[in-house]
Amino acid sequence: MPPGPLDPREFRRRLVGLYALSLMEREGPLHGYRLSESIAQRTDGAWRPGPGSVYPSLGKLVENGLARAKVEGRRRTYTLTRDGERLLATVRARQQSFGQGRPDAALLWAYILGDHDAGEFLVRRLRHTLERTAAFLEAGPGTEAERERLRREVVTELRRTTERLAVDGDPVRRPSAGGTR
Repeated sequence: MPPGPLDPREFRRRLVGLYALSLMEREGPLHGYRLSESIAQRTDGAWRPGPGSVYPSLGKLVENGLARAKVEGRRRTYTLTRDGERLLATVRARQQSFGQGRPDAALLWAYILGDHDAGEFLVRRLRHTLERTAAFLEAGPGTEAERERLRREVVTELRRTTERLAVDGDPVRRPSAGGTR
């Protein structure tokens, strides 16, 4: 029986497909192994999709006219089509409005995944995000000056958010004038 729309494998294939389109747009022609390696690198090795996810995803892109396949030697390479470019533009335009009246579905996903304590989930998510941000700022791409600018932006945003939480009555204490807590 073919996977249905609620099949987690189908969700992963669609995610792999969208990522593949983005990679083709930024880096040019792509082959399946490169796609798998890029996902593994992007997820710090937490996810390395196998051929059973990668090639059906790429095949669907071709079938839907979002990518073109070309055999080069022993490899099949995939390139982005105009329809693929339009799809990416649509996805990005929709994402631009994220946070502007659109709900954050993270807590729904937490519940679906069996994590019923919303507060605990959000704290773990924040910790994970901060750890990944710190690792990126330490050894991420770009020059040291670019990473330093990002560090300042992150610290500024953390201070702003912490202060707003404190003003809004959250139990987080505001930093004193002397800078200590």
